[in-house]
Amino acid sequence: MALITLKGGSKYFGEECLFESLDFHIDEGERVGLVGVNGAGKTSLFKVLTGEMSLDSGNLFIAPTLKMGYMRQNIEYDSDKTIWEEVMAEFSSLLDIEKELDEIRLDLEKPEGVDEGKIKRQDYLMQCYEREGGFEYKSRAKGALIGLGFKEADFDRKFRSLSGGEKTRLLLCRLLLGKYDMLLLDEPTNHLDMSSIEWLEGFLKAYKGSFIVISHDRYFLDKTTNKTLGMSHGKITSYTGSYSDFIKKKDADDAARAKKYDLQKKEIKRLEGIIEQQKRWGREKNIKTAESKQKMIDRIAESMESPEEAEKAIRFSFNVKEGGANEVLTAEHINKAFGAKKFLSDAEMKIMKGERVFLIGDNGCGKTTLLKMILGQEAADYGVIRIGNGISIGYYEQQHMSLDPYKTVYDTLSDEYPFMDRTEIRSALAAFLFRGEDCFKEISSLSGGEKARVLLSKIMLSEANFLILDEPTNHLDIFSKEALEDALRSYEGTILAVSHDRYFINSTADKIYKMENGQLTCYNGNYDYCLEKTREQKLSAEAAEVKGGGLDYKKQKELAASIRKAENLISKTEAEIAECEAKIEELTNLMFSEEGSDADKAMTWHNEKTELEKRLSELYGIWEKAEEDLSRLSGN
Repeated sequence: MALITLKGGSKYFGEECLFESLDFHIDEGERVGLVGVNGAGKTSLFKVLTGEMSLDSGNLFIAPTLKMGYMRQNIEYDSDKTIWEEVMAEFSSLLDIEKELDEIRLDLEKPEGVDEGKIKRQDYLMQCYEREGGFEYKSRAKGALIGLGFKEADFDRKFRSLSGGEKTRLLLCRLLLGKYDMLLLDEPTNHLDMSSIEWLEGFLKAYKGSFIVISHDRYFLDKTTNKTLGMSHGKITSYTGSYSDFIKKKDADDAARAKKYDLQKKEIKRLEGIIEQQKRWGREKNIKTAESKQKMIDRIAESMESPEEAEKAIRFSFNVKEGGANEVLTAEHINKAFGAKKFLSDAEMKIMKGERVFLIGDNGCGKTTLLKMILGQEAADYGVIRIGNGISIGYYEQQHMSLDPYKTVYDTLSDEYPFMDRTEIRSALAAFLFRGEDCFKEISSLSGGEKARVLLSKIMLSEANFLILDEPTNHLDIFSKEALEDALRSYEGTILAVSHDRYFINSTADKIYKMENGQLTCYNGNYDYCLEKTREQKLSAEAAEVKGGGLDYKKQKELAASIRKAENLISKTEAEIAECEAKIEELTNLMFSEEGSDADKAMTWHNEKTELEKRLSELYGIWEKAEEDLSRLSGN
């Protein structure tokens, strides 16, 4: 059943086209990722779906009973309520039932005697209370708040006292606890740490409704979505599958489109040669042939679809000063506390030349504090931090405080590198998409993504051989993230980065330090390796409980076997899904080919495609259930 259908949707701001002639539909049970560069029109499309903005042309159909919940990227809400009161507002009907039940209970305790009408009303209300989840809603609310990074001690804090990120997390919590058939989520992972993102992934996997999520978090999209809408150049393309599936299929489609376009151009050129030849001969028969060939050219030209222009993305590389010690960073017996809160306790870290090291951990565990200690901006309470000889540091700080808000983009670079001429500076800025008048914008007027690009341009020109990066992907769209990853993979220096972008970590890291409970634990691999090792350690710890009367050996073996079974089922199902999708695509192409004009063949292919689509739906159900089982068994 279609929940949302958009046909020919167009939206303009003045003469600027946000999107034009969009066609797509969202069916019941679909989990959709909406992706595209910053400014592609994704948030505007959400506002069209919620009715906040109207289309300039086209038709939008929304199922009449559909109840939508919308999480905005920017907070436009204020309240005097506490965190707990805000969340409880989602359960106003249950609170009303509780209030009425209390009143009935007090009435029935009075000496006047039993009121049969009130007893019936009490029975009815109890049934409603149970049906609507009255016995578990408070534990659900508490679990959601803790899952999204709040502590029980925070529950009495006023909404107005919260930071912007905390307000966003609280409103996300309310939305997730509400009874909606469709969720519209605009960058829901922006203010979440890894633990909270993983909790949200688990929630969305178990969510019974449909959702559309705007996100630049590719790992999150791969974990939660089964359909992808790509917005680009005012158009939209729809693909079955996660973000990674979308990229593979889109690249293949783009290559096929480009090849077809080139063949069509060659055919037109060939036909034009024939026309030219026929005109030279000039006989009546030749003229008719020329006219026939011109009609063929017109038909081809009318059907031609030029390859889509590549999205504008930053393109750069880091130059590196030669030399520097092999032992880039050594930290020994580091202790750090602020008041009663201890961030590090006898922690150690070692980074060698050429390593790409990532520091991960929950928000507030002290990652940025550790970076500041390495940079000498913060002192350790105890311990030694040594930077190797000949090491020059390039630092990307996530708040962009090192940028002077009153300088222009151009002056920021020219003042930092006075030996560079105007052409060199403009070329460097062009690599980060600052062209023309954009070079002379004041820093204070820039968006977070633009400030990120200015700071990256400064670091690129520094030729530092040790990059310390604090959440460098936070304000970047997917294309810019990929450009940064490419640059860092080819970088010949050493990297220490803080990030919660798991896709970025997976593609870049060769070592991870996990910061937890005041300790730094080293894993020689990327994020998936760290996750696997953490899981193994958890299983080993549970197995060790056998000696202390914890899990018995038999149960431990059963748990491990169940995890392997779920993992094997996921792998097997993913392979069958890929085969099924490839066959559906093949049949679709056949149906629209010249052979598809044969009605019998077309009907046979259509029937086969219908059966495959049914099987694909079943496979996605099997895959989602297996993912839920694996998450539950692994304790994630």
